[in-house]
Amino acid sequence: MTAAFTPLLTQHQASEQRILSLWLPRLSTDRIARRRWGLSWRSDRHAFKGSSAHPERPPLACVGRVANAMRLTALDESAEAFGLSVGQGLAEAKAICVALEVIEADPAADRAFLEAIADWCDRYTPLVALDGEDGLFLDITGCTHLFGGEERLLADLTHRLTGFGLAVSVAVAATPGLARACSRFGGPGRVAPEDSERALAPLPIAALRLAPEILANLARVGLKRAGDLMAAARAPITRRFGPTPMRRLDQALGREGEPISPRRLLPLLSAERRLAEPIVSEEHVLDLAARLAAGLKTALEARGEGGRLFELLVFRVDGRVFRIEVGASAPLRDPARIRALFTERLAVLADELDAGFGYELLRLNVLISETFQEQQAGLSEEAEMAGEHLTRFLDKVSARLGDKALRLPVALASHWPDRASGFQPLSEEARLKASAPAPVPTASPSAAPLAKSVEPPARGARPLRLLARPEQVEVMSSVPDGPPASFRWRRVQRRITRAEGPERLAPEWWIDGEEAPPRDYFRIEDTAGQRFWLFRQGLYERRTVTPTWFLQGFFS
Repeated sequence: MTAAFTPLLTQHQASEQRILSLWLPRLSTDRIARRRWGLSWRSDRHAFKGSSAHPERPPLACVGRVANAMRLTALDESAEAFGLSVGQGLAEAKAICVALEVIEADPAADRAFLEAIADWCDRYTPLVALDGEDGLFLDITGCTHLFGGEERLLADLTHRLTGFGLAVSVAVAATPGLARACSRFGGPGRVAPEDSERALAPLPIAALRLAPEILANLARVGLKRAGDLMAAARAPITRRFGPTPMRRLDQALGREGEPISPRRLLPLLSAERRLAEPIVSEEHVLDLAARLAAGLKTALEARGEGGRLFELLVFRVDGRVFRIEVGASAPLRDPARIRALFTERLAVLADELDAGFGYELLRLNVLISETFQEQQAGLSEEAEMAGEHLTRFLDKVSARLGDKALRLPVALASHWPDRASGFQPLSEEARLKASAPAPVPTASPSAAPLAKSVEPPARGARPLRLLARPEQVEVMSSVPDGPPASFRWRRVQRRITRAEGPERLAPEWWIDGEEAPPRDYFRIEDTAGQRFWLFRQGLYERRTVTPTWFLQGFFS
């Protein structure tokens, strides 16, 4: 077993940028072939008497509708050997190759397959970005020494992906544009920063990722290779073809920056263990997770922090990757408690976590951390563990049942009472928000007690019980804009003896629009002593909207 621990942010910024471009030219057909004939289908086919075809495996093509016509969207090597090409009409292709097997294109499945390959590439670097529909960018800056150098990393990646039944093309350069151009257009596999111009010059100008119409216009004036554009004067090219050609050239040569967008956030801390022999036991996985957590504990102590969200990545031998996340309600460093959280989580995912032929790599990431408050041990063990038991219980339930299993009501910023509260997962932030007093809307200056008010509830008081949604009621009033004299709710007529209001709440124009009517709230009491919270939506002086009455809640 070998172990590696690195604070990735520091390592990433330590050395010169190196970008690996991974191109999967037959992603669609390889996905289908893997499912039909297994991971070794490609090596088996080439082993068959040195031929690129197999008697039981006819040429394969994917077809989709393009401009109201059925055209080829992907081909395997056997189909290309017959002279077929992407974009060709289906009828013409079938006439050329009668044995051609045609399958409808599935972009969603191809995207999911590409995402799975990107997950697998996390074994080399956490900075993995998608490049179109059939490629990836890997920022391997500062990571190559973990694999014996850049050349060995490329060889390992190519060998493994080929073993998974994939056709791949890779290249490494100092910029994403140059690496992509070399991997997709036959450039060198490794380009040193000082050799960038020499490597790019002989490549076709299409390697610069220009639009088809720009490529056609450049070809008309004799600019067919990147070297032709490099030798041309910048001002005339920009004036005639726009700024894009020269900007793409500058990006490829590193004169202008071109950032890549990783699929996932970079973990704050990471520890991994590469295994000489695969493991299949869940207990072994948990033991290794505890050892990785022990390695992270020192780094967390140095930062004065504890982890709030942990991620365990388990890499299976056949390339599949499992991501398991657990959260803590308070900053955590203890390896035993981290192991216990993953134990609870794996108890739920046992059926989904198929070991197959075993796991070869484990990585533990700290995704979110917070300041860790050191506490002095108390004289009484029971007093010391009082809050600890609650925290352990909350973490255990959340890990087993999910973070939404335990929720707390929290106050939300809203004018309307039915929007002023909600539920959030039980965490430290939720508890802090729940302990804060709820904002109380301010009463209108014109509000004054009406009718026979005798010791009414304090102004601004809210009922303990609110309806999930306000229910419409029928109201009788002595004056149109005054308090109700009686109301009918759920077929029961109630006569009002006391009332206070109105308390006007303004609408939320950014949600409901500028024409949304305000609400006038009344606290009322009927002849039976029951107290209700009613509101009138709309104003009588605005004839465009007829005011409507609703019941919002009940006072105790």
